[in-house]
Amino acid sequence: MIELYILLILMIIGSIIALEVRDLLSSVILVGTVGVCLSIGFIMLKAPDLAMTQLIVQILLVLILIRATISKDVRFINSKKEFGIFIIVIIGLAVFINFADEVVNNLPIFGKPIMWVSQTYLKNALNSTDVVNLVSKISLDYRIFDTFGAMIALFTAVIGVLAIGRQRSQEKD
Repeated sequence: MIELYILLILMIIGSIIALEVRDLLSSVILVGTVGVCLSIGFIMLKAPDLAMTQLIVQILLVLILIRATISKDVRFINSKKEFGIFIIVIIGLAVFINFADEVVNNLPIFGKPIMWVSQTYLKNALNSTDVVNLVSKISLDYRIFDTFGAMIALFTAVIGVLAIGRQRSQEKD
């Protein structure tokens, strides 16, 4: 559980740095790192579906934001202060990779869930209704709010892509 608190502190620090940094590209990269840390936190909390949704939306968002900022904010490291920030980012990346490796190595064996909730779902799902598809029963009856939240996240990502694409096409015209 201490790893989750450390991850939370890293996410807070990364968010504050992303707000304070003047370089747009660095800010976008930090926001992406915070999002990936959030998905690792979801994995640590045994919510892989939320982790996948977060990761997909985060990757899509970071790619769009990098594309939007790369043409406006391209420059090179030319001072000792910027080199120090670069070293801090590399150290943070190494710490992040270490945490990610620890999380992946401690995942349960596929098909052998740790939590008793999943076993309850499997035992009671077919008896409670006449649904033939067990996955649909679990998604639509037991986890409806989670499924609804994931649908909203994906819908928001698609709307964002369409809005940015429309803005780019209007700029070209």
